[in-house]
Amino acid sequence: MRTPLMLLAALALLTTALPVMAQQFSSLEERMSAADFKAAGLDKLTPQELQNLDNWLRTHEQTKMVSASGQLVFYPTNQPRDKFNTHLVGHFNGWAGQTTFTLDNGQVWKQAESGAYSCPEVDNPEVTIKPMILGSWLMYVQGCNQSVRVERVK
Repeated sequence: MRTPLMLLAALALLTTALPVMAQQFSSLEERMSAADFKAAGLDKLTPQELQNLDNWLRTHEQTKMVSASGQLVFYPTNQPRDKFNTHLVGHFNGWAGQTTFTLDNGQVWKQAESGAYSCPEVDNPEVTIKPMILGSWLMYVQGCNQSVRVERVK
């Protein structure tokens, strides 16, 4: 009886600590290797200039959250999820079970359901990605008569 209780307490502590850990700020010197720091020319900054740059980053960078498994959380539950339109990068002719979709906005999504579907071949088609219930997303490709459930990976 004692072991499950301890496991539950540890799990509770871990789930509350992860968002806090993901929000802690690290200076550029902590984030970069010495070689990268020097290659970027940051070693030439005075301590005050470096502190000013770190302060600017602290107020301008987006906070990243991670799940209990260590995966990035792109849409935390307390953030609004909105439909958006963009374009796929490159040639498109459908999906085949484990397809990855690169968007022109830099995001990468992957097929989150099994199945395959052939669509008319097209380059850089417009897509709409729409939030659905229970945290899922649907992608609609212009000219394709089928949608596919997707999840963001980058």
